[in-house]
This record gives sequence, C-alpha cells and structure tokens, in this order.
Amino acid sequence: MKRKLPLMLVLTLGIIYFFVPFISSPFANEILYKELYINWIKIVGVFAIVMSIASLWRRNIVKIQRKHGDYIYSYIEIIGMVVIGLLAILPNSLHIGNVNIGGIGDRSVYSWVFSNMQVPMQATMFSMLAFYIASAAYRSFRARNAEATLLLITAAIVMIGRVPLGENVYQLMNGVNSHFISGFHWAKLFDFQGWTQVILDIPNTATKRAILFGVSMGMVATSLKIIFGIEKSWLGGSE
Repeated sequence: MKRKLPLMLVLTLGIIYFFVPFISSPFANEILYKELYINWIKIVGVFAIVMSIASLWRRNIVKIQRKHGDYIYSYIEIIGMVVIGLLAILPNSLHIGNVNIGGIGDRSVYSWVFSNMQVPMQATMFSMLAFYIASAAYRSFRARNAEATLLLITAAIVMIGRVPLGENVYQLMNGVNSHFISGFHWAKLFDFQGWTQVILDIPNTATKRAILFGVSMGMVATSLKIIFGIEKSWLGGSE
C-alpha cells in the first residue's frame, strides 16, 4: 500500500492536470489550477526549503564533528544562518535609533547585511568566475577544425560587440569611410554590435529553441513514465 497509493495518486492527478490546460472552464481554471495546483506548489516549496535547510545544517554539523578540511567555515555558515534567521523573524518594533533590529525592511539589520555583505560576496564570486570562463574559452576556442574555427570567429565577434571597443572601432571606421570613400559604405563590415545582434537573434535563438524542444520532449517522456508507473525510482526503490 505504501507504493500503490502514491502510484495511484500520481496516475490520477497526472492525467487530470495533463488535460487542465486544454479545458476552458471555470472549474478547471479557478479550482483545479489556481486553488489546488498553485497552493500545492507553495506547500511543496516550503517543505523543500525546510528539507534543504535541514540537510545543510546536518552537513555542516558532521563536518565540524569530524573536523574535516576547512570546517572552520561551517561555524561561520551556521552562525550566519541562526543570526539572520532570528533577525528576520523578530518584530519590526525592535529598533535602536533609526535602525530596526528585527524585520526585513529598508532600515533593518537584515537589509544592511544583505546589501553590504551578501551582494558584494555574490559580485566577488561572479568576478572570479570570469577568470574560469576565460580559461575555458582559451581551451575551447582553438581552431582545430572548421567547427572550432567558426566558434572562435563567432565568439570573437560577440565579445567585441558587447564591449565599448566594438562601438569605438565602428565609429573610427565610419569616419574613415565618410572622409575618403563615399561611394561604398564598407564600414558596415566593422559594425560588431549589429553583427552581434544578428548572431543572437537568428542562429543563437534557433539553437536555444532546438535545445529547449529536446529538453521539453525529455520532460514529457519522463513525466509519462512516472505517471504510468514505468519509472519508480522516485519512490525510493531501485527500479
């Protein structure tokens, strides 16, 4: 019964909500979708957050107990979770001067920590990722064959078109073109921003749509396997 009941629920609800988007009735749109589906998504999301916090907490506790690697950072993470969590749930009435000790308002400690600690740390992490991206690009953009050469040329055009250098080069070439050669506007060949937009709008969009189509087909296939009981690994078994 522990396995049959979840399979029956998944089969029944899966079939119902497969046809809900194709039914134009108040019962389907208001009751089945807005009242039940949206609310259940919120409930499942809350449980997922609680489980993720518990998993993160347990992982750091085990790391501290075993004194494994850089376990000192686990202390910082746990203290940060506790302090920020308490500050967020405290009432807004607790304040010192113009600073609110509790709550998540504009003048709260929570807001100050978010703006002056978390945001700069996120910016630092993204800045560090730029070096890894540059290293990966150096290894990938080697003109070993026709496809790699095309990737190298396309990437160079897009990178130049996304920085002020591309516009400066185009303005320089446009000035040279207008002063010396007026019959043929060859400076358009150096319009890196225009070429970049063409690349992003046509081949890039087509490729993204093809990838999304393949991913969507995979999601449909996996969903059907789960609905009809072919895929049972989500129950915790080996099947």
